[in-house]
Amino acid sequence: MEKVRNFSVLFGLGVLATATSANAEPINQSLNVATFATLPTASAQTDLELVNSLSMTPRVNSNLVKYADLSQTNTSQSQLIGTPTQFAIGSALQSSKPESELKLADLESNLSLPSLAATQSKLSDSEIIRSIDTELNRTKNNDEIAQNVTSVSRLIDVKPTDWAFTALQSLVDRYACIAGNPDRTFRGNQAVTRYEFAAGLNACLDKISELVSSGLSDKVTKDDLSTLQKLQEDFSAELATLRGRVDSLDTKVSQLEEQQFSTTTKLSGSAFFNVTGASGNNVKRDLLANASTPNVTMSGLVWLTLNTSFTGKDLLTTQLAVGNGSSPYNSFSSTGFGNTTGVPFTDQTAGATTNSVVLRELSYQFPVFDNARLVVGPRVNFYKYFDTNRFLYPWNTTFNSINSTLLSNAKRGAGAIFMTPWGNQFDFKVGYLSESNEFNLTGSASNPTQGLFGGNNALTAEIGFKPSDDFKLRLLYSRTNMDAVGARVGGAGSTPSFPGTSILGLVNGQSDVFVANFDWLVSKGFGLFGRYGFGSTNLNTAAGSVGSVTMQTFQVGAAFPDLFKEGAQGTISFGMPFNFTGGKSLISSGNGDGGTQYDLELSYTYPLTKNISLVPSLYAIFSPNNFSSNPTVYVGNLQAVFNF
Repeated sequence: MEKVRNFSVLFGLGVLATATSANAEPINQSLNVATFATLPTASAQTDLELVNSLSMTPRVNSNLVKYADLSQTNTSQSQLIGTPTQFAIGSALQSSKPESELKLADLESNLSLPSLAATQSKLSDSEIIRSIDTELNRTKNNDEIAQNVTSVSRLIDVKPTDWAFTALQSLVDRYACIAGNPDRTFRGNQAVTRYEFAAGLNACLDKISELVSSGLSDKVTKDDLSTLQKLQEDFSAELATLRGRVDSLDTKVSQLEEQQFSTTTKLSGSAFFNVTGASGNNVKRDLLANASTPNVTMSGLVWLTLNTSFTGKDLLTTQLAVGNGSSPYNSFSSTGFGNTTGVPFTDQTAGATTNSVVLRELSYQFPVFDNARLVVGPRVNFYKYFDTNRFLYPWNTTFNSINSTLLSNAKRGAGAIFMTPWGNQFDFKVGYLSESNEFNLTGSASNPTQGLFGGNNALTAEIGFKPSDDFKLRLLYSRTNMDAVGARVGGAGSTPSFPGTSILGLVNGQSDVFVANFDWLVSKGFGLFGRYGFGSTNLNTAAGSVGSVTMQTFQVGAAFPDLFKEGAQGTISFGMPFNFTGGKSLISSGNGDGGTQYDLELSYTYPLTKNISLVPSLYAIFSPNNFSSNPTVYVGNLQAVFNF
């Protein structure tokens, strides 16, 4: 049974028993407290009829009282009972936030992971329904929420010299309808409304009813019953209001228990509608291949995510995806460079073929040591953990810009990632992932001929430095091993960290990639971000090394949070995705005629509601495919984003 929290319970009960009006005026603190604190406990005869009359009044389920939305009641200052010093009989029922919340919410609040559009769904807009949802999923150990007080001495903020000490001691000793806070405080100097006082009164009525029904009626004095009867009459309207609200809550709880999907799993999702067009004609893809202007397309992509927690500190993530996008700029890209330049990140198929449901992520995260976490799984999402940026999201950027073009293009892998803070300003992550992505049907990690430690894999480490909430710097190193497929090593979108090269007899390659990344919220409405990366890839035939290719990339940008509307964001980004500085003769595509490609991206995220946003974007690609003779290509995209 929920216990009453706060300071002057018995004093309030006694004083209000003498009140002649339902809207009692504040009571003078100089009243004789002892008059109400020292009720007789000896041989007084219990009035059973009075007990029965009290018991006939329907009781409010005190476990649900604090979830009633009392804040919606219009309570004027004149309806407050007593002064802050005199009365705080149950305000913790309203103002003290339960420390044990929904298990998944506990976990998510401790993770520093980028959110995919804040897509965690709420059961209802109603505060009451969300509170019930929390109650249904809260931990069973109520010791973390409230500590039953068996002795006033356990309350560290209550002293024998306090004016209400005797009243509080009497109420604890005789009826035990008082509970302290988890930090062993009582917080007696808080004011309460009539509704909160009624909730506290109800708790004491419940306790007395328990004593009577248990054959312990001799512990309840006739004077106490008379006092409670008077209070019950004075607060009949408030008790009836609470009873009505709780009856409604009981109905909703029953409905939720019957219809809830799971007590451990939360379903969220994102749906993306894309309308995309690209301008350009006679664009050179490779030395011998040109492309003409593609038609405007409309496509869709859906991610459905099941987040499951078994302990409140772990997280099992299962994400399914389906899409049918083939973005127009892919008609212009060099061989092996599909889904890179000029392609909105959500304008994709989600898998190797269109309209096929794929497993996009399957991973399990749990705590290790004191503050560290470990992520393991057959398909871990690289984007969520490495080279992140507070201003870039899947719906306002391209494949080239969501993270460094030199890091793993196979963004999902089988393996593990270890994450831990280093003091208050640093954090460290290290992960090993063997290629296992939805775009490559052979998937090296699940293929017995390659396996977890053969085929394509990457060992990546990141050190983060965050001197304030407004700035973060990330330094990354990634070591990648790549197997040749059809005499080709690398290839954006299917193998990591290298755009692709084809040499007769080529068997594998190894890349070393270094990346620096920062984001900085300069002011409330303005931020900066940027990346720089350098990579070197050694290529091998059966006879040994045939040389290495070096390349670099950069991106700089500005963001404008809450531009024109709260929750909106304007973003501008300028980058150089692939610039080869050595070993150009070893590259089969992407080097063009020696020119340098630059990408300019503009986007604006405009929230229509908290679940629906429109995102118009415009991209300009200068010297596409590193051909200086190529015309500038423009890409326009209008995206509708639905989060639920």
